[in-house]
Amino acid sequence: MRLSARNQIPARVTSINAGEAIANVELDANGTRLVASITVEAVRELGLAEGTEVIAVIKASEVILATAD
Repeated sequence: MRLSARNQIPARVTSINAGEAIANVELDANGTRLVASITVEAVRELGLAEGTEVIAVIKASEVILATAD
């Protein structure tokens, strides 16, 4: 798989919490917890399960930072 996106993070699925249509897929990216919200259908199509190695591709048009007052 080749993508133009530069924000590609190798990770491992640690849990999947599926609802009616959306699943929250928790990932361990070298000690950092990430959560991806994807369709239940996508979970099935990708064959995701605990322990599956994935690449998290992050696409964001902006990042907002804050500091304590």
